[in-house]
Amino acid sequence: MERIGLVIKRAEQALINEKTRVLQEFRLTVPQYAALLVLLQTSEASAAQLARSCLVTPQTMATVLENLEGKGLIERTVSPLHQRVRVARLTSEGTDLVRRADRVVLAVERRLAAAFTADERRMLTEHLERAIVALAHHGP
Repeated sequence: MERIGLVIKRAEQALINEKTRVLQEFRLTVPQYAALLVLLQTSEASAAQLARSCLVTPQTMATVLENLEGKGLIERTVSPLHQRVRVARLTSEGTDLVRRADRVVLAVERRLAAAFTADERRMLTEHLERAIVALAHHGP
């Protein structure tokens, strides 16, 4: 019997690998794409907010933001609320790029969804949500 954690990890890795492949044409990594997408949806965010939203460490997000800023896809300014916090915003180039990249990533997600019926997708989502809850409760 295969261990369920390994199956989940293999499915996640297959999805990440495919996203990585399709994002190559945009010269973006999956974490860079995720950060740009969050900024597209929120207009601005701090590095800490982006790290939480993208499920990466603050150190990883710091590198992601440096790279995105170097590519001219984001700009960072001091927050009007906190002098020590910098917020990131998309540039027009970043907005254009993430919108184009999102179309190809959505196609990957649609291809994955198409492997299941509507009922199977609903059940898969329910089962994965149940797994998340089960693991959030610490214990044997």
